[in-house]
Amino acid sequence: MSDSAEAPPLTFLVASPHLRGSFFGDALILLLEHTEEGAAGLVLTQSTGTPIHELLPDATDAQGEALLGGPVQLQVGWCLYERPVGGAGELRLVEGLMATTHAETFAQVRQSAQRYWLLLGYAGWSEGQLEGETREGAWLWLEDATPELLWDTPAEARWQRALDKLGVDPSRVAAGGAQA
Repeated sequence: MSDSAEAPPLTFLVASPHLRGSFFGDALILLLEHTEEGAAGLVLTQSTGTPIHELLPDATDAQGEALLGGPVQLQVGWCLYERPVGGAGELRLVEGLMATTHAETFAQVRQSAQRYWLLLGYAGWSEGQLEGETREGAWLWLEDATPELLWDTPAEARWQRALDKLGVDPSRVAAGGAQA
């Protein structure tokens, strides 16, 4: 993912209700990258149940629990935060949403009095996989979204809030996807 001055619109993937019971059940995923080669994103709805300061002993000032960002590379931590801190590896996703995988930048974020989330791992799709899953009805796309869904909604309520924004009643969604 490149760090460009003009960030693309913010896109979330909203898990279809028929994914309940799977790893991605009731998931809201922040799409970080989507190209011909594949896609990557961060699950914003699953807590690890572990306080950040227990995962990172040097982060005694860290607040909250880490989220499970996805099943790929669980040893990699992603920090989502609101404003640039001038640290290494900062990616501006949209106005009001930054990301980094650098521990030093995460330390700067913690000292900067702003909201943040630490996520372990990420979700990844190979070439054509996300498109295929979307055709099968696994994902609803919430495009041109704002970071408030992340900042102003508790993790456990984000999936339902995203469905509300889409005007979707989960009890009325059938499994199967688009058929021609």
